[in-house]
Amino acid sequence: MTFPVVGMVGGGQLARMTHEAGIPLGIRFKLLSDTPKDSAALVAGEVVVGDYRDLDTLRDFARGCDVITFDHEHVPVEHLRALEADGVAVRPGPDALVHAQDKGVMREKLTSLGIPCPRHRLVTDPADVTRFAEEGDGYPVILKTVRGGYDGKGVWFVRGEQDAAEPFRAGVPVLAEEKVDFRRELAANVVRSPSGQAVAYPVVESVQVDGVCDTVIAPAPDLAPELAGQAQELALTVAKELGVVGHLAVELFEATDGRILVNELAMRPHNSGHWTQDGAVTSQFTNHVRAVLDLPLGDPRPRAKWTVMANVLGGDYPDMYQGYLHCMARDPGLKIHMYGKDVKPGRKVGHVNTYGDELADVRERARHAADYLRGTITE
Repeated sequence: MTFPVVGMVGGGQLARMTHEAGIPLGIRFKLLSDTPKDSAALVAGEVVVGDYRDLDTLRDFARGCDVITFDHEHVPVEHLRALEADGVAVRPGPDALVHAQDKGVMREKLTSLGIPCPRHRLVTDPADVTRFAEEGDGYPVILKTVRGGYDGKGVWFVRGEQDAAEPFRAGVPVLAEEKVDFRRELAANVVRSPSGQAVAYPVVESVQVDGVCDTVIAPAPDLAPELAGQAQELALTVAKELGVVGHLAVELFEATDGRILVNELAMRPHNSGHWTQDGAVTSQFTNHVRAVLDLPLGDPRPRAKWTVMANVLGGDYPDMYQGYLHCMARDPGLKIHMYGKDVKPGRKVGHVNTYGDELADVRERARHAADYLRGTITE
């Protein structure tokens, strides 16, 4: 029996964990990595080191792969269209992926579909930012470069025209958005297969610190059932209308006036879905593999009443392994996931998952472990 080969473009921790999910299924992975020391390159069996921005490299990499998928959204869509013209299965395809690459394209498409978004438009210079602000409730506003931003990068909180020059220095289009008065950030994670089957995970709360995801709580506490259902339906609609194949994360604002608004899209496994490794019947990584191969999707239901994921960020304590003894002895139910990365301050180097029946206890356990591994606390 011949098992398929999944080609994964990108060698980060998402590729590492997706590769791990394919192992029990006997799925072979081929990895296109920037360097041989990337997170996934350290564990994958077949690694090609090369530049994903080079079409010839992509074509060579695709030979022998049954499907190509990604752990980031940065591969030029024109290259992906060339691969499709060569007969390569690309999932998600370029027509979907462009909406995760370009925030301007994403906003235009979602608005045309009637999907609720913050008020927005492309702006040309600081004076145009002021005009955008005056069209609404005035400053402050949010400015974003339409391409390349993540984890708070490429995003500016602008209080006046004098603060608005920096985003334009990169020479790329800039999107202005209203500053949403929101209660919290949510994420709706769904997975869709080429045949149209789709599943939705419980809507989660995503807690951000300095623009970086810090903690995810599944399900989102005190979220009205009608809003949770609306968020799941919205995400499933986006997946269908954009033709997404694989995992889709829809990052949302829960506004103080009761609305939910789309903030960002990610067409790959996502930080807000890491809790599913230990807290769901089928993880986001396993369902992404199943989806890109058009296998029946797995059950997305939670295994426990509450699951909390806390990111482990690099600090001034480089030898995190020394923390295992304390963390594992203190909490035998703790699940630690490390990415094999060098420890650098502020860098995501792993995450921990905890689960149980009492949210306060589950959350404290996750926070304690993440802080202890980082060295923020020592007892």
